[in-house]
Amino acid sequence: MSKYLTMRIDIITVLPELLESPFGASILKRAIDKGIVTVNLHNLRDYATSRYKQVDDYAFGGGAGMVLMPEPLDRCLEDLTSQCTYDEIIYMTPDGETLKQSMANRLSLYSNLLIICGHYKGIDQRIRDHWVTKEISIGDYVLSGGELGAAVLCDAVIRLIPGVLNDETSALTDTFQDNLLAPPVYTRPRDFKGMHVPEVLTSGDFKKIESWREEQALERTRERRPDLLEDPPGLKSD
Repeated sequence: MSKYLTMRIDIITVLPELLESPFGASILKRAIDKGIVTVNLHNLRDYATSRYKQVDDYAFGGGAGMVLMPEPLDRCLEDLTSQCTYDEIIYMTPDGETLKQSMANRLSLYSNLLIICGHYKGIDQRIRDHWVTKEISIGDYVLSGGELGAAVLCDAVIRLIPGVLNDETSALTDTFQDNLLAPPVYTRPRDFKGMHVPEVLTSGDFKKIESWREEQALERTRERRPDLLEDPPGLKSD
């Protein structure tokens, strides 16, 4: 049993095989192996009752594209919510609130998350109205389904849970923490093709190093993402 607080994540999808790889390597796999997080993939077709396991149908009013039917999703959600009380039931959708670091920070404090991956033209609006508590987008573009977005969300959240990273302070200095971009980073060798590591980083004076990093983070943010400086840092309401 893990000595850390644990998180349960359930993901509803029509393509569970798309999500096997992200959770089968690197940091996410280690988090699962340590027992810090449990990720359960639920194939929506298992909740279809038709002979061919149909989960989609044409949209009322016409138009191109298919819509995920409400009945299989409702059965799946009824089943999962009978087993667990979720802090959020999340729907991955391009018209949701854009994922930001402050949102990932907040979600990392929860114990149980349920994520619905959209597909085709999305899910029936009545499921969104009745079940979904939060809608999240990973950017202003459209993917074939919500699976990759769900993987991005899980990675952003899971890496923040205590015990996941070997150095637990690492996530606190990531880009977007405190609404700043991360400063430049360097490793060995000191001299690479005539380009040298800033002397302050090899000085051993940690106060000067920290001050340099803060200055560089602020300068980089002003140049590349001045919009970040307009918002207050921290666990902003999402």
